Amino acid sequence: QHQRLEGLPITPVARAGPRDFIETGVSTLDLMNSLVRGQKLPLFSGGGLPHDRLAVEIASHARLRGQGDADDFVIVFAGIGVPYDSAEYFRRSLEQGGALERTALFLNLASDSSTQRLLTPRFALSAAEYLAFECGKHVLVILTDMTNYCEALREVSSSKGEIPSRKGFPGYMYSDLATLFERAGCLREAKGTLTQLSILTMPADDIGHPIPDLTGYITEGQIVLSRDL
Repeated sequence: QHQRLEGLPITPVARAGPRDFIETGVSTLDLMNSLVRGQKLPLFSGGGLPHDRLAVEIASHARLRGQGDADDFVIVFAGIGVPYDSAEYFRRSLEQGGALERTALFLNLASDSSTQRLLTPRFALSAAEYLAFECGKHVLVILTDMTNYCEALREVSSSKGEIPSRKGFPGYMYSDLATLFERAGCLREAKGTLTQLSILTMPADDIGHPIPDLTGYITEGQIVLSRDL
């Protein structure tokens, strides 16, 4: 059976209300900003902050509430435009922590082309939709770094001669990001759920930059890493 790379729009009436959550193992998230199954929750970071380490911690320790259905929980991890050493860090850490056996790993290196970078989250989300809605798994998709995705979108748009919008990003970046983030959810007739945790680095720690600004409109709340802390 073929999976559409772009996914299919989810009819709003087919959505079920999110009720349960995924334990990340990070007490601040679990208590203050729970990652609800079927939710799309972004993590806003900045250059030099430990978002890579946090992504690996969550991928390694996340679990469903209660132990009975542990086999039904799957991680889809997508590294977008990451340096080679970061890609190896993700792979090695997940392998050493024993999480790799329940993880589908998609790695797009910084040396890969911009067009491949635009495909990476779509490949990852297509796999996640299959696991969630065909196989009945509870899937957590971790996307890092969405800033690299948006910069690739700007580069491809510029090469096509399209009219730029704020800071050179294409005017359709909002709707393009929505095609990714809206692929999270719970369906009434499906046993599985698809939850997204997308990580982005805010350029110059500016939360008003187009990338975090537009992401905040589409997603459900935000987690912001503090440079002071």
